[in-house]
Amino acid sequence: MSRKSAVAALKSTGHSAGLVRGLGLLDATTLVIGSMIGSGIFLVSADVARQVASPGLLILTWVIAGLVTLICAHSYGELAAAMPQSGGQYVYLREAFGPLYGFLFGWAFFLVIQTGTIAAVGVAFAKFVGVMAPWVSSTNFLVNLGTVSLPFTLSRVPLTISTQQFVAILSIALLTFVNCFGVRAGAWVQNIFTIAKTAALLGLALLGLAIGSNPAAIHANFSNFWQNADWGFSTWTMLGVAMVGPLFAYDAWYTPTFTGEEVRNPRRNLPLSLVLGVGIVSVLYIATNFVYLSVLPLEGSPDATSIMGRGIQYAMEDRVGTAAAQMIFGGAGLWLMALAIMISTFGCNNGLILGGARVVYAMARHRLFFSRVARVHPRYHTPAAALVVMGIWSCLLTLSGTYSQLLDYIMFASLLFYILTLGALFVLRHKRPDIQRPHRSWGYPWLPLIYIAVVGFIEVEILIHKPGYTWPGLIIVLLGVPVFYLWRGMSKRNVE
Repeated sequence: MSRKSAVAALKSTGHSAGLVRGLGLLDATTLVIGSMIGSGIFLVSADVARQVASPGLLILTWVIAGLVTLICAHSYGELAAAMPQSGGQYVYLREAFGPLYGFLFGWAFFLVIQTGTIAAVGVAFAKFVGVMAPWVSSTNFLVNLGTVSLPFTLSRVPLTISTQQFVAILSIALLTFVNCFGVRAGAWVQNIFTIAKTAALLGLALLGLAIGSNPAAIHANFSNFWQNADWGFSTWTMLGVAMVGPLFAYDAWYTPTFTGEEVRNPRRNLPLSLVLGVGIVSVLYIATNFVYLSVLPLEGSPDATSIMGRGIQYAMEDRVGTAAAQMIFGGAGLWLMALAIMISTFGCNNGLILGGARVVYAMARHRLFFSRVARVHPRYHTPAAALVVMGIWSCLLTLSGTYSQLLDYIMFASLLFYILTLGALFVLRHKRPDIQRPHRSWGYPWLPLIYIAVVGFIEVEILIHKPGYTWPGLIIVLLGVPVFYLWRGMSKRNVE
């Protein structure tokens, strides 16, 4: 769809865009950083360590994931600068491949990718609130009506509301409410919490390397840094499967692209913010993993009772960050890390909520979602209806007990959309040579092709080794095909 037809579709809804360019370079960059840093960096390394069983390969997974993400972010920068519209990835796929592909992304995005992530991050926030206030717990129920079977499945959904879920819902509702009062209100929250969480992660890295180093851990990890790495095909296969966790810890860097119509000088600031944000987070993530290796042995036993005995591989509930903080700060480390993760997850969810609603808003403008969702608040110039709809669905997912499984199922499909979007870069270079491109992807076409090859390899490995998490993800996406044609048919009849 051309820019003229997109504008025509917008006018046909009877609503004015009404959005204001209230985000500068700092705001867009903190949106990248704040949306990326959630709870993943504090948890994922335990699972990676169990899979690769090598300090060097642990670091390598984070380095490769960071480089791959940076390549993708820079390629997205070209698309974002060329098409600075609300919706980001939805717009790029629609423009390159047609409305169906944009809808399938938006369908999966709204159904579980973004809303499920918001729900999961909200629960993670509440879980660490429980460290400070034990009353907040997954086993302390405000409502307990048992479980109910889902039609045509073997799954049972709990009809319960725990205090942990209640706090998660409150946090999502609060952030949704704040973001309805203007993009600047959301940006202020994002800036404050991103600066706080970046300082906390940087502090952990610096203090860990300066005063927290453990000679026993350093000897165990660095004397045989590349253990279990034979560099044959089996090693690369293992890395491909293990890299899923780090890739999702790096995820959500694209959030500013959803707000393209609200960024000042977007043709410069959008691509620059993507590169700066991903670069900063990559350095922080890699440094943090070196801290883990400096204070904890990689290998451990799930039956051990001490932090050192469990190591990185079997840190209690995979809380590697908490275990490292306890080794550095002693008993206060548990509280300090709980506070840091609360700040991190709260700020992360603000970015996910702020950016995610713009995709739903863009779909509604093209009559692929409820038309009322395309309305902008006349006073605060925000897609308030889209924010509320996403907030309600995210809150419901916190109650389902199945959103975590849905997130697992969608992992394959989510990476597939990245590949498609990089493919859109090639298609649009050919299809729309006339479009203004103030920013061009570095190393085109080789770096985008390297990204597609690496992530494609990871996709194949996940498909082979984790079929239970891949085919259901494809099914969820493909279910959007009949929904698209049904919705489009209904929209045409309404217009007639």
